[in-house]
Amino acid sequence: TPLAHMRRTATEDVDFQGHKISAGDKVIHWYLSANRDESIFHDGGRLVVDRKNANHHISYGFGIHRCVGAHLADMQIRVLWEEIVQRFEFVEVMEEPRRTRSNLINGYTRMPVRVHAR
Repeated sequence: TPLAHMRRTATEDVDFQGHKISAGDKVIHWYLSANRDESIFHDGGRLVVDRKNANHHISYGFGIHRCVGAHLADMQIRVLWEEIVQRFEFVEVMEEPRRTRSNLINGYTRMPVRVHAR
């Protein structure tokens, strides 16, 4: 996800995995951390494109907070990769990408590439 985190306010007192959260406390969900959770993903910090449990990520949220466009996003990324693989031998990053300066958005402002045709 391009979002780094999401903040919510607890509406009631809860005990979460041994941590007391009181009503009114601000709780932050760090997507960047959760999608690398070693208890879910073996070697979670490493990109593994054919990871067996890849769909167990929480990039689109969860439950009533799940992104309404999640299925469309999945379809778009699938079609994009199908076309890239079909048309190009590989994509070469030409220089160090420039990151977005933000504590909310985890993205890029510039990433020049060269595509090598099949």
